[in-house]
Amino acid sequence: MSAEAADREAVTSSRPCTPPQTIWFEFLLDEGLLEKHLQKSYPDPSPIQLINQFLEQASKPSVNEQNQVHPPTDNKRNRTLKLLALKVAAHLKWDLELLEKSLTVPVLNMLLNELLCVSKVPAGVKHVDLDLCSLPPTTTMAVLVYNRWAVRTTVQSSFPVKQLKPGPPQLNIMSQMQQEKELTDNILKVLKEQAGDSILVLEGALQLTTDLHVHTMRTLDQIAAESCLANGETESLTAGLQISMDEMHCQVCYDLGTVFFSQGSINPAVYEKAKEHFLKTNELLSKIGTEPVHCRIDRRRLDGYCQACAVLTTPSDINELQLTTYGRVHHCIKASNYQRLIEIFLDDNITLSLLSHFRQSVLRELYQMAQNGDRKLEEVCFKVCACNTVRDVLECQVIGVRFHQLLLKPTKERIDFLLEVCARSLNLDQASEDSKRKLAAFLKNLCQSLDDPQFVFMISSHDMCMRLLKDEERKLLLDQMRKRSPRVNLSTKPLTVFYDIPASASVNIGQLEHQLILTVDPGRIRQILIELHGMTSDRQFWTVSNKWEVPTVYGGVILGIKDNLTRDLVYILMAKGLHCIAIKDFTHARQLYSTCLELVTEFSPKLRQVMLNEMLLLDISAHRAGTESAGERPPADLVSRVRGYLEMRLPDIPLRQIITEECVAFMLNWKENEYLTLQIPAGLVQNNPYVKLGQLLAATCKELPGPKESRRTAKDLWDVVVQIFCLSNQHKRVNDGRISLIKHRESTLGIMYRSELVTFIKKLSDPLVLTTLISLFVKLHNIVRDDIVNDVTAEHMSIWPTSIPNLQSVDVEAVAVTMKELVSYSLNINSSNHFWLITQADIYFATNQFSAALHFYLQAGAICSDFFNKGVPSDVYTDMVLKRMIKCCSMLNCHTQVAILCQFLREVDYMTAFKALQEQNSHDAMDSYYDYIWDITILEYLTHIHHKRGETDKRQIAIKAIGQSELNSSNPEEVLHLAAQKRKKKFLQAMAKLYF
Repeated sequence: MSAEAADREAVTSSRPCTPPQTIWFEFLLDEGLLEKHLQKSYPDPSPIQLINQFLEQASKPSVNEQNQVHPPTDNKRNRTLKLLALKVAAHLKWDLELLEKSLTVPVLNMLLNELLCVSKVPAGVKHVDLDLCSLPPTTTMAVLVYNRWAVRTTVQSSFPVKQLKPGPPQLNIMSQMQQEKELTDNILKVLKEQAGDSILVLEGALQLTTDLHVHTMRTLDQIAAESCLANGETESLTAGLQISMDEMHCQVCYDLGTVFFSQGSINPAVYEKAKEHFLKTNELLSKIGTEPVHCRIDRRRLDGYCQACAVLTTPSDINELQLTTYGRVHHCIKASNYQRLIEIFLDDNITLSLLSHFRQSVLRELYQMAQNGDRKLEEVCFKVCACNTVRDVLECQVIGVRFHQLLLKPTKERIDFLLEVCARSLNLDQASEDSKRKLAAFLKNLCQSLDDPQFVFMISSHDMCMRLLKDEERKLLLDQMRKRSPRVNLSTKPLTVFYDIPASASVNIGQLEHQLILTVDPGRIRQILIELHGMTSDRQFWTVSNKWEVPTVYGGVILGIKDNLTRDLVYILMAKGLHCIAIKDFTHARQLYSTCLELVTEFSPKLRQVMLNEMLLLDISAHRAGTESAGERPPADLVSRVRGYLEMRLPDIPLRQIITEECVAFMLNWKENEYLTLQIPAGLVQNNPYVKLGQLLAATCKELPGPKESRRTAKDLWDVVVQIFCLSNQHKRVNDGRISLIKHRESTLGIMYRSELVTFIKKLSDPLVLTTLISLFVKLHNIVRDDIVNDVTAEHMSIWPTSIPNLQSVDVEAVAVTMKELVSYSLNINSSNHFWLITQADIYFATNQFSAALHFYLQAGAICSDFFNKGVPSDVYTDMVLKRMIKCCSMLNCHTQVAILCQFLREVDYMTAFKALQEQNSHDAMDSYYDYIWDITILEYLTHIHHKRGETDKRQIAIKAIGQSELNSSNPEEVLHLAAQKRKKKFLQAMAKLYF
């Protein structure tokens, strides 16, 4: 590996290690050490890391004894550091591509400005006003390097940049990043303002007729020695690394081409300039050879630019032979020469010079033009699509949907052209067996997809198809065609006339069945079924689609209808109505159900009641989807119908459990607790689990927050829910007669299964009902977990029992999962309920997800305090909540935040605060948070800690915080209280920005 290649690899490597912060000092003490270091195969630190180190140290601001910050001083140390950075860049031969990739804009700006300075570029004179011919070669080259970087950076800044994924939020790092971004933006603003001058400088460089020189490590050493400056050696024609005129012109032409190309989107005429410079670059590249000294050009990128310019600047009278295949395609589109375009695509199916993505983009462009009103392009679109499809088939790609759409209405001309494309795209005498097999499968599938036998025969009787398909395959294909079209006698000989072949009855039936599947218009469904039953009397058309399903409980009643047409119509209307409800298309569902109700009313009272029940379910679903979110109460008629359904006592009427479930949820959501508690029939409560659960929930909610007597009702609800989550032990008898426990199973003694309970809960939306259920599951979870340190909290916990007789039988994991699902669902209903947010935070805290817990604790406080502009109520941020927030911060190693939160407690926890402040490995902003501390004792301890550690800067910040007049202990209580509230507000808002 060459030294240059090693340098490049070392620079571009992504090793995570960072050089020690003192390494620059070694090079400062021994300047000869740098050259030895850079001659290593894999220098560590790398050249780029060294440049960053040298310039970072040289640009550090100075601080005097009064802690006042001043700009960096111009002393020998800083000048030497800058010179060292220049020498490393000289070692890299001033490779801008490499430097731009590895250095930030501010660092590279500083480096190149220093190059201008040491190269004796006249100060105070614009570069555009300099006479490059009269300047020393190294000075001219420095001006060119700077202005090349200026235009390249301007172009690069116009490209979209992928945002880096942010790490853990830290205020000091975020502040540094913001400062660097502002500095970069300011530099870019200046470069863009001067872009015109930079372009003129580079254009002037193309008039130079002599070779140039660029600084090397030797010439930079001579500058440092100062004695050589008097002799003018560094300004002579031989000083530095020689850059040939052609190489310099080549690099400048490329950079000018890129900047003109980027301006072309605003001024298309500039593309012509870009094209000229890129062509000149190509010409010069062939002259300077394969190993240039200074020139760095990505040839593939240059080819792309040339190709794009050829498309964007093609005149209408250009000779097609001068263009690439891509250029000829665009030229044909611009000139509307579509016949030639199709010929290019046909030829490309053999040469494969165009990328598939490009061919598809051409089709999309033509398709868009056709949709905008150019109807003559429809056939062009089909022909281009046919060429693309055959290319995809031969390359084993998936055939696009558009081809199938364009073949919905096939014509003789389209089939003829498709066969021509196949014949021209594959030379059967020279093609591989794999390609023949792919094309044969395509033609075979095409025949099977066409309904019209004349087109099928055109394909099957074509010479190419007869050569590709074996005799057995052709015979099988012909047999399938005869079955699909029994009236047509197909032979293996080509037919001369195809237009007299009548359509078969099976084709007509298939088309009607297809329409029957797609339509949701009740009148059209009836008409199609009448036509189908007129064609055949032995078919059951309700079986046409396997997607048509009606509830099993209704199946026997509907399929028992004797009249075939009526049976099919009722079944299909109900199945389509259920599907429309599932996709929330309530308008069509109502039309389908109304038609079905009108039909069955004439002959079946039982089915009439079934349809009335289904329409009730439809209206409940439509109301929940449409108006419940806005809080609008349902119409009195709907409430009355729900009550009527719950009280209905008609014998032999098939009932669906989901309707009862929806009715109970509806009554709970609209606070019909009085009805569910007192008026619902007792027999229904005993026989239907959803009604029983609804009654217990209604009774418990009705008495909240009531006296201790409410616990009796809550006890009944508690027992029912606990039973659902109990496990039953299954036993088996082993060979020796003993009974062995083999497995825990979900108990069948509960009124319903857990999954049914969770499904029912997710239909509830009343806040009080959800709060009741949350508190029940939280209490149950705390009891079965028996971990008082990590207990979850919720409202109304006191109404539930404090123990369970048979604790071992409760499925602990099922309770935890259900509780989490319930809280998550409730927050989706109302994300502003601070009690639910605290519960969610407690759940995360109990599972050691401390960052998520802090997020929800802060969100709860923000919601009930107008984003902390008011005080957070003490019943929200209780001492227990605050202590959990403190533990979260401690586990996240944010120790300064711990100390600040200790002030929030009713009695300040100094022991925890002091212990946290003793930690040196803190992941928060540390001294940036000192302004949020109002407790003088904590601030005094901070000054002591920093003094003990010798941290003078941080000690001064703490002293400054103590010195604030509003924290003076002699102030009235109101002033001290306001000072504390102000700091609480700012701290909690800062925390929220970190964790939200």
